[in-house]
Amino acid sequence: MRTSKYPIQSLILNRWSPRAMSGESLTDEELMPLFEAARWAPSSYNAQPWRFIYAKRETPHWKVLFELLSEGNQKWVSHAAVLVVILSHTLFEHNQKPSITHSFDTGAAWCNLALEGCARNLVIHGMQGFDYKKAKKVCQIPDDYQVEAMIAIGKPGDPKTLSSELQSREKPSTRKPLTELVMEGTWTNASCM
Repeated sequence: MRTSKYPIQSLILNRWSPRAMSGESLTDEELMPLFEAARWAPSSYNAQPWRFIYAKRETPHWKVLFELLSEGNQKWVSHAAVLVVILSHTLFEHNQKPSITHSFDTGAAWCNLALEGCARNLVIHGMQGFDYKKAKKVCQIPDDYQVEAMIAIGKPGDPKTLSSELQSREKPSTRKPLTELVMEGTWTNASCM
């Protein structure tokens, strides 16, 4: 059981990234609310730079996204229902100037998606273990979009389907204390130095 030093919403405290998934499919009625939650994230100039390219396991697009993953991720992702590539628009649409916060804003959308999935008792697992350059090519992503991450989404499954190494990691992780993360005034005030 996770605990926080200060009271926070249980949805935030209890969200984590399991890997065990059942292999069951997701309907659009189960999947699209996750993207709807992402749609309502805050962003600089309300630019909403995030984009999501997804593939359900039972479609031809699945193989394309699955083959982007590292070998280690492919081992457990095979039971996911959906794979998603997260992108961010590096330019503001209103003036075509660089957006410094495109990744930050897209991270907020990813967080909304992850929390919505957790509230719906789905497995939502973000990944950086994939071929970013190949993703840009095979997904035909325009030059002014940056590949940020991938997500595996599915219904919870039996951890015994995972390798013994992954089974041992199939539990909520801890977090660094606030004293290592929050500083007042300047960096030199940090107790983590």
